Amino acid sequence: MRIIVAILIFSFIIIFHEMGHYLLARFCDVKVNEFQLGLGPRIFGIQRGETMFSLHVFPFGGACSMEGEDEESDDERAFNKKTVWQRMAIVFAGPFFNFILAFLLAVVIISLMGFDPPVVSDVMEGYPAQKAGIQSGDEIVALDKYKVHFYREISVYLFMHPGKEVQVTYSRDGEKQTTMLAPQYDKEAGRYVLGIQNNHVYEKGNPLQILQYGIYEIRYQVYLTFQSLKMLVTRQIAMDQVSGPVGIVKTIGDTYETSRQDGILYVIVNMLSISVLLSANLGVMNLLPIPALDGGRLLFYIIEVIRGKQMDERIEGYVHMVGFALLMLLMIVVLFNDVHKLILP
Repeated sequence: MRIIVAILIFSFIIIFHEMGHYLLARFCDVKVNEFQLGLGPRIFGIQRGETMFSLHVFPFGGACSMEGEDEESDDERAFNKKTVWQRMAIVFAGPFFNFILAFLLAVVIISLMGFDPPVVSDVMEGYPAQKAGIQSGDEIVALDKYKVHFYREISVYLFMHPGKEVQVTYSRDGEKQTTMLAPQYDKEAGRYVLGIQNNHVYEKGNPLQILQYGIYEIRYQVYLTFQSLKMLVTRQIAMDQVSGPVGIVKTIGDTYETSRQDGILYVIVNMLSISVLLSANLGVMNLLPIPALDGGRLLFYIIEVIRGKQMDERIEGYVHMVGFALLMLLMIVVLFNDVHKLILP
C-alpha cells in the first residue's frame, strides 16, 4: 500500500506539471501529439482527437510532446512556428502549475490544521535567547533579512546557516526589538539553537489568513529548496545525502505507516505536506537554467529575445541532448545512493 501511495503522489504531481504545458499549448493552438505519464516503453494509450494519452513503464516522469518541439515541422500549428513569447509561456506553465498545486495543497493543510506561529513559549536557561532578554510571549518576526511566519522556519534557518551569528527581530507588545545572537550547539539535539521553545499550538485562521499563509508556505518551500541546493554546491551537504525517487518512495512509505497510528486525518495531512514539498521542489528544479529542463529552454528563448532571432535548432537540440544525458547520469548516481542506503542504512 505504501508503494501505491507514493506512486499516486508522484503521478499526481507529474500530471499537474504536464497539464500546465498541455493547457497553454492548446491555448496557443499548438498541436499536442502525446500526453504521457511515465518514461520508457508505453504500456497503453488512448487516442483522443489529435492527442495520445498514454501510460509508460516507469512512473517517475512524464512529457507533453508537441509538434515541432524537438524536430523540424512545417505544420502551421507546430511549436517552433509560434512566437518566442508563446513558447516561453508554454514552457513556463509546467513549473508554474507546480507552484499552483503546492499553494492549493498548502491551503487545504492550513484549513485543516492551522499554522504554527513563531511565538516563544519558554526560553532555555543559560542559552543566548535568555541572555539577550527574550521572554515568553515574544514573537520572532525576522532572522537577519529573512521574515519568519512559521515557528519551524527558525530551526531550518539555523540549520542552513550553522554557527552564524544571527540578527533576531522580535515583537513584544506590538513593538519590534532587535538583538544579535550567536547560536549555541546543543549536543542532545545535535544542532545549533537559540534557546527558545514553542508549545506547538497551531492557530486557525480566517479565510484571508489561510490564503496568506498558503503563500508564506510556498515562499518557505522555495527558500528551502534553493538553500539546500546552495549547501549541496558548497559541499555542506554530501551527495550521498541526496534522495532520488527510491529514497522519496521510502520516506513517503515510512511517513504513511507512522501516520496510520494517529488516524486518517494525520495520514491525509502528512501526505499532503509531502506533496507540497515535492511539487514546490519540482517547480524550482525545473526552472534552473540546465539544458533539457524547462529552465534551460527558457534560457534559450531569453537569448533569442536578446539576439532578435531564433537559435539554430540543431545546436539547441544537441545542447538539450547532452543535458539530458548528464541528468540521466546524475539520476543513476542518486539511484545507486538510494539503493545503497536501503541495503546498508
